[in-house]
Amino acid sequence: MSTVTDALIAEYFASGTLSGLPRDHWIDGQWRAAASGDSMETFDPGLGRAFAGFASGDEQDVELAVAAADRALRGPWGKATPAERSRTLMRAAEGIRANAERLAVIETLDNGKTLKEAQSDVRSAARLFEYYAGAADKLHGETIPLGPDYVSSTHLEPVGVTAHVIPWNYPFSTAARGLAPALAAGCTAVLKPAEQTPMTALLLAEILHQAGLPAGVCNVITGTGARVGAALVAHPKVRHVTFTGSVQTGQAVMQAAARNITSVTLELGGKSPMVVLGDCDMEKTVEDALWAIYSNAGQICSAGSRLVIERGIHAEFVERLAARANQLTIGHGLKNPEIGAISSLEQLEKISTYVEDARARKIRIAAGGTRLTDAQSNAGWFFAPTLLDNVKPGDRLVQEEIFGPVLSVQVADSVEHALELANGTPFGLAAGIYSRDITKALRLARDIDAGQVYINEYYAGGVETPFGGNKLSGFGREKGLEGLRSYCRVKAVTARI
Repeated sequence: MSTVTDALIAEYFASGTLSGLPRDHWIDGQWRAAASGDSMETFDPGLGRAFAGFASGDEQDVELAVAAADRALRGPWGKATPAERSRTLMRAAEGIRANAERLAVIETLDNGKTLKEAQSDVRSAARLFEYYAGAADKLHGETIPLGPDYVSSTHLEPVGVTAHVIPWNYPFSTAARGLAPALAAGCTAVLKPAEQTPMTALLLAEILHQAGLPAGVCNVITGTGARVGAALVAHPKVRHVTFTGSVQTGQAVMQAAARNITSVTLELGGKSPMVVLGDCDMEKTVEDALWAIYSNAGQICSAGSRLVIERGIHAEFVERLAARANQLTIGHGLKNPEIGAISSLEQLEKISTYVEDARARKIRIAAGGTRLTDAQSNAGWFFAPTLLDNVKPGDRLVQEEIFGPVLSVQVADSVEHALELANGTPFGLAAGIYSRDITKALRLARDIDAGQVYINEYYAGGVETPFGGNKLSGFGREKGLEGLRSYCRVKAVTARI
């Protein structure tokens, strides 16, 4: 670690907080207190205690933010050339990198993940702005051949004011994932970060302002979903909503947006299978399975939360995976563990309920299965990496998203049976396939119902590859050039000559 990171960590453990943390909304290019004067606390999951306060907004704050974003569409940002937008986004990427150490420490404190994971998230966010900076001046329409008496063309226009409702599991990188393409397309934005993890979205808005983004183009309102999120997605001047979260909340977002005929992108989680065939490279696949489910303490929408494995290697594979799971170090994210904390006490209780129910039903717990605390402080919200063996297809452990470090194992008798099990849930976000036989793997990739499929490396791809789900996992795609589509509308212009 660097001296800057070391100093921030020392400051936090000495004082219980960090200096210079934002407390207000970011509206129209400046910090602004909540109209109601209300505030909330944000908690360090690694210690289970509050470390900062922030504004608790309501519909009054939303109205101010949307009005600022609407004005900005007709201001300098609306008149900026694509090349100017590109340069602003590139400066934003540079600003993120310049502040990377502070951002990563704050993300760790707010979310509970390990510092290493937070550092990776910050790098990813910078790359997102860099990528879409390169795309901003390459958005163009087409000409349509209607014959010699007509000239017809399409034009890509920004959709308008966009709303971004950010989840608590990847606060910084998910904010960047939606905001960067929206700005590249020429839209303006209002972000609502999760009330559990508000800090880095606020800091991102400030970095964008310092990079030259005009006032009102990016606004951040903090507070609860009931008071802020609901008002934002239902606002008649919002023309697109990008939402990442639960199926239930996603349904409510879609219903609210429908009243204004507002388009939506929904990423609603998953129950993604990791299909392991008997001819896999077992050592590599065990390690991949470990991180497919236990990265970020399992709090990943696309986590490989189901292991669908051929019977011939099932027993040995589970034994090896359980041994590795039991070796993982767990603790406060700033102390360099392999696994960090669960992001909230509420989520910890949810995970515990699922595992205790499995225990009561005599499902074999091959590893983990217990709540933990940080060994040094005896505090915080942690859950041991858990492996539940030989779970039946209709079990709630297979059919429902737990969103924690809990892997359910399903045993397949053939490749065809593995495909049936893989497709046997209402979700369709991601899937992994492990086999030395590329023909088998590609056939499975063709037939598995998922928005993205990884072969012989879970989470393969990156900023350049589209991400999104099918079925209850939602619709629309983020990242890659596909991620720009939601933020553009097409106008056709045809002239008789």
